[in-house]
Amino acid sequence: MLDTSFKEQLKGIFASLESDYLLDISVSESHESRSELLELLGDVGECSEKIAIQVSAGDGLQFALIKDSKPTGVTFRGIPNGHEFTSFLLAILNSDGKGKNFPDGFIANRIKALKGSIRLTTYVSLTCTNCPDIVQALNMMAVLNPSITHEMVDGAINQEEVDALKLQGVPTVFADGAQIHVGRGELSDLLAKLEEKYGSATTTSEKTIKDYDVVVVGGGPAGASAAIYSARKGLKVALLAERVGGQVKETLGIENLISTSKTTGEILANNLKLHMEDYPIDILEHRKVEHVEVNGFNKVVYVAGGEQFVTPALIIATGASWRKLNVPGEIEYIGRGVAFCPHCDGPFYKGKHVAVVGGGNSGIEAAIDLAGICSKVTVLEFMDTLKADQVLQDKAKSLSNVEIFVSKQSVEVIGNGEKVIGLKVKDRVTEEESVIDLDGIFVQIGLAPNSAAFKDVVDVNRIGEIAIDTHCRTNVPGIYAAGDVSIVPFKQIIIAMGEGAKASLSAFEDRMRGVLG
Repeated sequence: MLDTSFKEQLKGIFASLESDYLLDISVSESHESRSELLELLGDVGECSEKIAIQVSAGDGLQFALIKDSKPTGVTFRGIPNGHEFTSFLLAILNSDGKGKNFPDGFIANRIKALKGSIRLTTYVSLTCTNCPDIVQALNMMAVLNPSITHEMVDGAINQEEVDALKLQGVPTVFADGAQIHVGRGELSDLLAKLEEKYGSATTTSEKTIKDYDVVVVGGGPAGASAAIYSARKGLKVALLAERVGGQVKETLGIENLISTSKTTGEILANNLKLHMEDYPIDILEHRKVEHVEVNGFNKVVYVAGGEQFVTPALIIATGASWRKLNVPGEIEYIGRGVAFCPHCDGPFYKGKHVAVVGGGNSGIEAAIDLAGICSKVTVLEFMDTLKADQVLQDKAKSLSNVEIFVSKQSVEVIGNGEKVIGLKVKDRVTEEESVIDLDGIFVQIGLAPNSAAFKDVVDVNRIGEIAIDTHCRTNVPGIYAAGDVSIVPFKQIIIAMGEGAKASLSAFEDRMRGVLG
C-alpha cells in the first residue's frame, strides 16, 4: 500500500521515537476493509522497530494506540487514509512528546487541568479537509490528559451508526454522548468548550503576564507579514493566533498570488509559519483573545485561560469568518442540513437536492463542485445579478443539474426536528414567499470580520470592520488593524500581506516619533 520512497520517509520520521508502541487491532474476520487496514498498519509497523502490530477478532474494525504497554487513550475506528493519515502519524509522535502540532506549556497545562473522565468521539470523512484539525487536537488532549479518551470514527465505514445519529456534517464531536461541536474548529475552541462543560483545575495564581514591544493578533497573511516586518526592526514580537494561516487554510487553490502561479492554502499557511520561524517571533497558537484594555500607553490583551500580553503597539489582523444567514432555523440545523463547506459535507448529499445560498465566487464554485455529487443544485442570490467571475458563471450555467435564481432572499430554514427539509425564500421583486423542498443548504455569502474582541476599544463600521486610516492606524494611538478585519477594500491575500507590512511600519514610525510612549 505504501510505496518504497514513502516508507523511507516514515523511517526517518520514526527514527527519534523513544517509547515502544503497539497498534492493537480488533477486526472482524469478515469485514470488507480488514485486509486494507492490516496492510496499511503492517506497512507502518515495518518502518520502525519501535512499532509492533497485534491483531485480535472483533465485531467491527478499529485499533488502539498503546505506549509502553499502557493505553494512550487514542483509538481509530476506521482506516486512517486520506487526510487522516497525518492524524495517525501525529498521534504516535505526540504520544512520544513530539510533533509539529505539540502545544506550548501554557496550553498543555490547560489541557492537563481539565476535570473529570471525558470520552470524546469524532465522526469524520476521509475527504474532509477540516476533520484532521479536530482529530489531531482531540488526540493531543487524550495524550496529555490520562482522563481523556478520543475515538475517530470513519462515517463511511460506520454508515449505520451515522444514520442512526442523523449526522449530515463532519467533523461532528461528541463528549460522553452529547454533541458539542460540528464543522471547522481549532484546539482553542474545543478546549474552551470542554472547560465550560467539565471545569478546570487551573487557578488564578497560574495566570501569566508577558511584555512585548509589538503584539500581533492573527496568524493569516496580514498577521504574519506584520510580525515579520516588526521582528526585522529588532523588536520583541509575539503573534497570537488560533492557528497560523487563518482563513487561508480554507482555500484549496490559490492562483492569483503574484510570482506564485499556483499553490494551496495549506502550503501557503505552512510557508507563512516557516518564514516567521526565521525570526525571533514568539508564535503562540491556540490563543483566543477575549478583550483588550488600554492602560495609558500600554494595551493589555486578555487571552482565554488567563494569559495577559502587555504592549505599546497592538496590530489586529484577525481576518474574517464565514458569514451566517441569521434566519430562523439556521443554528438549530447546522450539521443536520445546514453546511458551510462543500468539500467536507458534500458527500453526505450524494444524489440529493441542495441549495447554495450566494452567487459570488465561493457560491458558484460550491455549486459546480456539488453538481458532480448531488442530483440537483439550486443557487440563490440575493442581488439581481451574480457576483462571481464570468468564467465560473458560464461553467455553472452549462451544467444540466444546476439552476440559478437571483433576487431571492432566504427567510427561514425549514426542518422536521431531525434534519432540513426545505428553505423558505422571498422573491425581492414580487415579494412572494415560497418554500423550496431541499435536503441540504450550503451557505456561501461571504465573510464577516473577526472584530468582536476589539469593537469596544476601536471604531468599527456598520458591519464590524475596524476603521483605519491610510497607514492602518485606528482611532486609538498604538492600535493598528490590517487585512480582512479592517475596512480596506478587496479582501485578497496579496492585499492583506501588504496591509500587514504597512501596519508594522506605521507602528515602528510611531515608536520613533514617541507616540507609543
